[in-house]
Amino acid sequence: MVERPVQGERAGQGRDHITEQNTQDLDPVTLEHSEAGVPDTDTSHPLKADAPVRSDSPTFAEFGVKAEIVKALSEAGIERTFAIQELTLPLALAGEDVIGQARTGTGKTLGFGVPLLNRIDLPGDGTPQVLIVVPTRELCLQVNHDLSDAGKHLGIRVEAIYGGRPYEPQIAALRKGVDVVVGTPGRLLDLAEQRHLVLGKVRALVLDEADRMLDLGFLPDIERILRMVPDERQTMLFSATMPGPIITLARTFLHQPTHIRAEENDAGAIHERTRQFVYRAHSLDKIEVVARALQADSRGLTMIFSRTKRTAQKVADDLEERGFAVAAVHGDLGQGAREQALRAFRSGKVDVLISTDVAARGIDIDDVTHVINFQCPEDDGTYVHRIGRTGRAGREGVAITLVDWDDEPRWKLISDTLGLDMPVPVETYSTSEHLFSDLGIPEGSTGRLPLAKRTRVGLDAEPEEDLGGTKKGRNRRRSRRPAGPAADSPRKTESTETSGEPRQRRRRRRGGGEGGEQPAETQEATAATSSPKSERPARTRRRRSRAGVSTGETPNTSETGGANPPPRD
Repeated sequence: MVERPVQGERAGQGRDHITEQNTQDLDPVTLEHSEAGVPDTDTSHPLKADAPVRSDSPTFAEFGVKAEIVKALSEAGIERTFAIQELTLPLALAGEDVIGQARTGTGKTLGFGVPLLNRIDLPGDGTPQVLIVVPTRELCLQVNHDLSDAGKHLGIRVEAIYGGRPYEPQIAALRKGVDVVVGTPGRLLDLAEQRHLVLGKVRALVLDEADRMLDLGFLPDIERILRMVPDERQTMLFSATMPGPIITLARTFLHQPTHIRAEENDAGAIHERTRQFVYRAHSLDKIEVVARALQADSRGLTMIFSRTKRTAQKVADDLEERGFAVAAVHGDLGQGAREQALRAFRSGKVDVLISTDVAARGIDIDDVTHVINFQCPEDDGTYVHRIGRTGRAGREGVAITLVDWDDEPRWKLISDTLGLDMPVPVETYSTSEHLFSDLGIPEGSTGRLPLAKRTRVGLDAEPEEDLGGTKKGRNRRRSRRPAGPAADSPRKTESTETSGEPRQRRRRRRGGGEGGEQPAETQEATAATSSPKSERPARTRRRRSRAGVSTGETPNTSETGGANPPPRD
């Protein structure tokens, strides 16, 4: 029998009532302690060389990496190092603590992964020697895949541990023995507290995407994990940004670390590869601007960011009606619908993905050519994360930001902080000539995609996996038509109003004030009203019901159709 966490030790987080029925609405931290909520599908890809590298960069073999690892990398087409790898390898191979500041897509996985694989004692006794902590399931699977491929000739056992899936398979894998564990914080902490994951022999620990783990609320879990591993260890921390809590974490748990900033050396090339355009657009004209931008020459996969869930779904609905193959990812969608959208985007069934910042965490998709900020980002960090989805690893990209009049002060602050030298957005409309020339939009393009260019099969071609629980509507536009009991309620109301039964009952109650025979007379009068040709009996009943509470006056026979009143005692 497998142990379950029976009581939440995190402030405000209960772990004893997480079931398959409520996982659709869980936040990332709570989902870590659930056994349902994410599909049993591997979204990772094999290790491959998919980005250019300088011809004068040193090779992995020149750093003294084991021949088996060099062979595995060569089979994947990888021989020379990226900038972050070139800076990290000498320090990490020597066992020193490292803080690496570099954004996603710069090759930092092999930067810390190759030294860790190189330093593992083989054969191991089945107890984890290396622990790698990552913020999301998608990144967990990808790091697991990369390290498994890189260490395959050494027979190194790597296992991925993440929440939203049953405990039993993960516990069984740990019992068989592993050398490297890659996992998300909450599930790692659960298994460590249940003593299925032994951390007493961990010699090296990596915190990857530390700033994103902070954003997702995993910092308390990380601190507890760090207190469970031995003090004598190598620790490496990687983060795109260095907010205050991450700096404090590094000072507390790292021993004399070396701070590497590969981003600074490559900043000029990154800005050159990603062309950035900022337009001041009217809110009612934004969708027209976006529809034309999506028809630009050489546009590939495109991500559109919004601040709110409602805006994300509205933009998706509007673009779908205009003929574009789109999918949305936001918090109002169930996990199955979100996974369906991501699979369709990765496979090219749709080429436009609309997302909120929160929902986009963990989405790591290559070949994104365009990023569109439908609304101005909240701050410079959000802007960097958004446009970082394109222009990765030597590729070119385009970043378009649409700024409302009210957001101009916010954008000026972002521009000044990042040194973009674009403090005042250019006033732009969907018919502006500079919009077409800047983005390479063909002349004559309108707000609708021509039928000849509608070649994508769309989101419906990707099946949605049933992950249990109550499904949320994939498309709000479709959910406007009520379903289930709600759909029947208007019909029931209409039937009730036309049948007249409640009015009969109400008048019987009014007419039952005095006299033992009055209710019977009222029922006879009610039966008389069943004739479709006469409306006078209704007036008769009203007069008689009033007579039932009167002092004995006879109703007007001219109004009651000549009917005689009932005899009175």
